[in-house]
Amino acid sequence: MSSSDLLLSRRDLAFLLHDWLDVARLTERPRYAEHTRETVDEVLDLAARVAAERFAPHNRAADTGEPTFDGQRVRTIPQVKAALEAFAETGLLAATMDESVGGLQLPHTVAAAAFAWFQAANVGTSAYPMLTLGNANLLLAHGSAEQIDTWVRPMVEGRFFGTMCLSEPQAGSSLTDLTTRAEPQDDGTYRIVGTKMWISGGDHELAENIVHLVLARIPGAPPGVKGLSLFIVPKVLLGDDGTLGPRNDVVLVGLNHKLGYRGTTNTLLNFGEGVHRPYGRAGAVGYLVGQPHQGLAVMFHMMNEARIGIGAGATALGYTAYLKSVAYARQRPQGRPVADKDPTTPQVPIVAHPDVRRMLLAQKSYVEGALALVLYCGRLLDEQKTAPAEADRERAHLLLDLLTPITKSWPAQWCLAANDLAIQVHGGYGYTRDYDVEQHWRDNRLNAIHEGTHGIQALDLLGRKVTMRDGAALELLLETIRGTVTRAWKAEGFASELAGQLGAAVDRIAVVTRRLWAPGDPELALANASVYLEAVGHVVIAWMWLEQALVVEALGSPDGAEGEFLAGKRQAARYFYRWELPKVGPQFDLLEGLDRTTLDMRESWF
Repeated sequence: MSSSDLLLSRRDLAFLLHDWLDVARLTERPRYAEHTRETVDEVLDLAARVAAERFAPHNRAADTGEPTFDGQRVRTIPQVKAALEAFAETGLLAATMDESVGGLQLPHTVAAAAFAWFQAANVGTSAYPMLTLGNANLLLAHGSAEQIDTWVRPMVEGRFFGTMCLSEPQAGSSLTDLTTRAEPQDDGTYRIVGTKMWISGGDHELAENIVHLVLARIPGAPPGVKGLSLFIVPKVLLGDDGTLGPRNDVVLVGLNHKLGYRGTTNTLLNFGEGVHRPYGRAGAVGYLVGQPHQGLAVMFHMMNEARIGIGAGATALGYTAYLKSVAYARQRPQGRPVADKDPTTPQVPIVAHPDVRRMLLAQKSYVEGALALVLYCGRLLDEQKTAPAEADRERAHLLLDLLTPITKSWPAQWCLAANDLAIQVHGGYGYTRDYDVEQHWRDNRLNAIHEGTHGIQALDLLGRKVTMRDGAALELLLETIRGTVTRAWKAEGFASELAGQLGAAVDRIAVVTRRLWAPGDPELALANASVYLEAVGHVVIAWMWLEQALVVEALGSPDGAEGEFLAGKRQAARYFYRWELPKVGPQFDLLEGLDRTTLDMRESWF
């Protein structure tokens, strides 16, 4: 077994990408014409190798030797910079970008699968390129040609890294209350003044420069989120020839030390306090992206990409811990079968015990279901950008918009549950730092708050996404799932055993959603939105499992390792339908009853 075999399953990725999503068909489209199934597999092999050789070995070292700040410089262990340089050499920083900016024009589905290797190997180090990719993609979509040449090309080359600067200490997730201001200058630039909190990758010496994307208010802007504009604010300003110039007035106040992701610097930044005085005066120099007062709409380009990226990272952390707990369970002898009363007989590996198999099977159902959802969203992005028919592009856009909060939150909750079970499978050792699984749990615990809490995603799903365009997105999702159910009925066999249960759950979503909004009381409808997110998320993952079951049926029952792999898929699907999907019934009952328990709870009663 190679070290990459404990990060992700190469066979599962092939099953999802080739047997199910058929990504090779994408290469028939002009944008991806330079690629074939062979190049797809080569990219995955490259990602697996670099992740195993350059990212995984320092995962623990970066956790125990987290970044430090002495008031002047941030120091990280040297392996982090070396790994990021190796990543840049792969070209994957520009995996999906246009050839005109040095990109590979790979399908997004493939790029997501490739990057998952790095997230599984070392989520702390992989956070730097993830943020940089999102930053660069935003500028490619909304920046000027000059901004792309100036800032995106160095990011593609791995010389500059990027961040997103939204939160402020007094505002938290409430972007309405942001106070950072942007004063216009005669030369067309702006001077940015304010404080940003929880900025991942906000300061370090891992790259020549850091390109901050900062939300701020121009004087006279409308109140609330409609008055936010977006600015490029680099750590180091550039000369006319693109070379590094003076330090911008961006100052690191301190590092936040989190439960997990300890290899990623997390910062409190002051903009414009006057420690540095670019061109002789205080104020951080910023460059407007897009139009004034449209900053949040533009920033959502990066935020939505980051949300799916967080879901992918949560999945990867759950997946690698699952594989490690399977390996441990096969190697660790302990106890004997219940029917064996002879204490002189050899102990058996703990995988022989039914409760251990239950814990492993639960993990498998969570992580393989989540990975399917992440890659399905990648395929939707490919359809949105390259489908020949406009109707197909619009359909993919609408479906992806609805699935984004689920794809962020469901893996962050349930792949964390998989991490919890991986610790338990390891027994007492799982709670020590002798094994990786405790770190995977700590790292994954942060994903419940990264890019918006479960509650924020739930409000987005129920309060915005299912109601937009008179419910068109929700209707499309239900129609799409029903299409899978119909195919499963026609296929008969194993898949048809699951179809009726999923069909009934889909019908409940429609009924419950109408019931929640029928009284016309948004506060009542949204009071239990997190329960709605969890229940709908479970139905979506059940759909992912039915899609996989259909592929398993089509592949038949071969002998050997392939047969074992497909049998494992069947059993994981059965587990999810028998143990997990039934949980949504009581949740839908609660929602349909318009329960007011939490809404009516008074602050003084706590």
